[in-house]
Amino acid sequence: MTGALDGIRVLDFSRLLPGPYCTWLLADMGAEVIRVENPRELAKQAQVFGWDRLDADRRAALRRQDILARNKQSIVLDIGNEAARGVIEELAATVDVVVEDYRPGVLDGLGLGYQALAARHAGLVYCSLSLCGQTGPYRDKPGHDPVALAIAGVLSRCGEDPEAPGFPGIPVADVVTGTHAAFGVLAALIARGRDGRGQQVDIAMSDCAMSLLVNVLSRHPDPATMPPRGERRADMGLWRTADGKFICTTDMEPRYWRAFCEAVGRPDFAHLQHDPAARPMIRAALAAIFETRSQAEWLAVLETAGTQFAPVNDIAEALADRHVVARGMAPAVPDGAGGTVRQIGPPVRLTRTPGRIRHLAASPGSDRDQVLRALGHDADAIDTLARRGAFGPVPA
Repeated sequence: MTGALDGIRVLDFSRLLPGPYCTWLLADMGAEVIRVENPRELAKQAQVFGWDRLDADRRAALRRQDILARNKQSIVLDIGNEAARGVIEELAATVDVVVEDYRPGVLDGLGLGYQALAARHAGLVYCSLSLCGQTGPYRDKPGHDPVALAIAGVLSRCGEDPEAPGFPGIPVADVVTGTHAAFGVLAALIARGRDGRGQQVDIAMSDCAMSLLVNVLSRHPDPATMPPRGERRADMGLWRTADGKFICTTDMEPRYWRAFCEAVGRPDFAHLQHDPAARPMIRAALAAIFETRSQAEWLAVLETAGTQFAPVNDIAEALADRHVVARGMAPAVPDGAGGTVRQIGPPVRLTRTPGRIRHLAASPGSDRDQVLRALGHDADAIDTLARRGAFGPVPA
């Protein structure tokens, strides 16, 4: 089956979540993604996550579970090594897209930045992901997801504690940045289709995080008018049930709110939907009402009423949810060793050229010889590269 991006080749230098998320989306849609893995970065990650204390079999098993590394080829190259840089230049001349997430200027200093590679390949689309972008006062600032959310103003809206913001608990900025990066790459490829010219795609986590404010700022152009954190509406909420589980409701449209109020036995709340003064009383009353029945009982009541609701699934429950399963979003993929690996299905649905899981993630460097032979390197040339340290430090 041909994927929507079949024929598009991507050279992927990315290491952290936003970049691999971007190339994951592209790979699932059929792009050929060649992942360049830096041995120094691999060693650092192993130390951070404790993988350096695992044996080879366990590390290989963990790699097969890596959803973001699936459908990609892997070659280990020490980008600081002169021989490796020659290979990278060869690879860059054969691809449509480069994706990298190093600090601004790092790859420029190695002769692998946009200007250097584009000088040899005018049609190259070069996507750079960083915390704060390639320009601006914060260009060289280090940091991860929460820092981007903090700069963008998003972290100030997270949580319901009116006294302090809270971490969202999931990598919001990372994922939204990876998604925007994939969009940027595709937009640049479409532009190239008109004039044959590539360009650099500058993706900043702080920029992409600000997109999360689009709804809030559309309704409150003056930030001073925004309601304080924790003063949410009463027609949506998270309600604890008698068995300690939770239900989420979002009955903001008037007809749904009326049906909800009738279903919970408080039709008198219907006309108070837009009364801010009544919200604390309504929320307190609803909290007490939901604690009188189990989650299953309330789900049946709300289903009959036709309101907007869902059980708050934990991750295991979400993977087993009948709708998630029916949509193919939690497949168990054979791992080639007699078992299966749980994956997340392609989140973008195309009816004619759908994305698919072609293969699980391979161990770092597994596709080295295949990638190099496609460039014309024979076994002797590959051995020479190894002796010159292109694939990492040469054992003494």
